[in-house]
Amino acid sequence: MIGSIDCMHWEWKNCPTAWQGMYSRGTDKPTIVLEAVASYDLWIWHAFFGAPGTMNDLNILDRSPIFDDIINGVAPEVNFHVNGREYNLAYYLTDGIYPEWETFIKSIRLPQTPKHCLFASTQESVRKDVERVFGVLQSRFAVVKNPAIIWKKIHDS
Repeated sequence: MIGSIDCMHWEWKNCPTAWQGMYSRGTDKPTIVLEAVASYDLWIWHAFFGAPGTMNDLNILDRSPIFDDIINGVAPEVNFHVNGREYNLAYYLTDGIYPEWETFIKSIRLPQTPKHCLFASTQESVRKDVERVFGVLQSRFAVVKNPAIIWKKIHDS
């Protein structure tokens, strides 16, 4: 496993007026989106800021370069066996919104057996690593809370 993948959406309080339509997603408040893959030790393996007009997780995934290394044949080789089957692709833990791709491992929606319940609870707790990373980013770096605060308005002389 490489880590858990998810997107963080936060309100962009100081978004320039001319850009607000591009960064809104059905509300009147503009947001910025960060796609990240993070592991249990708060290591961020991948980060991608969504481009204008990509205001949901799937649109951001479509534009993200996360699979470029795999497509170009330069991704690290990963080999592991599960239940007698060999796999050679790294995988990411995801929530239910992501597509049904081999590289995404989702939780079991309605686990019935003790084995499925254990898998679901373990997967969901490990998947929270990326949520923890987002919390740390927001608490430690003001740029994540207020991305436009570093911009200065330049006055014409």
